[in-house]
Amino acid sequence: MADIHPTAIVADGAQIADDVVIGPYCTVSAEAVIGSGTRLISHVVIEGNTTLGRNNTVSPFAVLGGKTQDLKFKGGNPGVRIGDNNTIREYVTVNAATNDSAYTVVGNDCHILAYSHIAHCCEIGNGVVIVNACQIAGHVIIEDYATIEGSVGIVQFMRVGSMAYIGAMSKITKDVPPYMIGHGDPIAVRSFNRIGMERRGVSEEGRKAVKEAYRILYRQDGLNTSDALDRIEADVEQTPEIVHLLEFCRASEKGIAR
Repeated sequence: MADIHPTAIVADGAQIADDVVIGPYCTVSAEAVIGSGTRLISHVVIEGNTTLGRNNTVSPFAVLGGKTQDLKFKGGNPGVRIGDNNTIREYVTVNAATNDSAYTVVGNDCHILAYSHIAHCCEIGNGVVIVNACQIAGHVIIEDYATIEGSVGIVQFMRVGSMAYIGAMSKITKDVPPYMIGHGDPIAVRSFNRIGMERRGVSEEGRKAVKEAYRILYRQDGLNTSDALDRIEADVEQTPEIVHLLEFCRASEKGIAR
């Protein structure tokens, strides 16, 4: 039997694993699904069609699954899907998607810190760190193991690549390629994330290839983005990291940060 505080309100129909802890003054919707080992500390609101996986910890005054703020919302039953082993701190908000049967998605092993907002239809990968007071607009994609430092603003439909590192107070108005370090308002790429790649076990060959790709893309004069990507494909060892970098940049609809 789940440990539900007497002051919590859990609607009939909610699917709660036997070892879930629901603390004082939490409210949980009838459509909610909460997996084994998850803990709602207190004053947490789980709204609508929201699923939390296993072993999540949600801090006071977080609101997960709130109705989209998108003015295009026409009704239906969109929701939120959150994976396993996430830390969600105070006052975090994760809004439901806009369209019926669509979902805002957060992966596994993420660390989402206080006052951050994840808007409708975002896709947050695994191992992502979002530091305090980040404001993430709708339809943003953040790939695995990216780090977003404090008070970053991300414009709608932007993408942040795998293992990218975004410095505090930045404004992201262009896609940030994988493995890069970006900072500024507007965002500009400053270097490549050597330390992050080392920590995530990227091979020496992969790190060297990314370093060379960074040099061509950001430090070689006379090349536009398309030319630089062609040069990387022709001249740099095609490690998995380089293949992903090329695919990410060529798929960009808004352009990549320069």
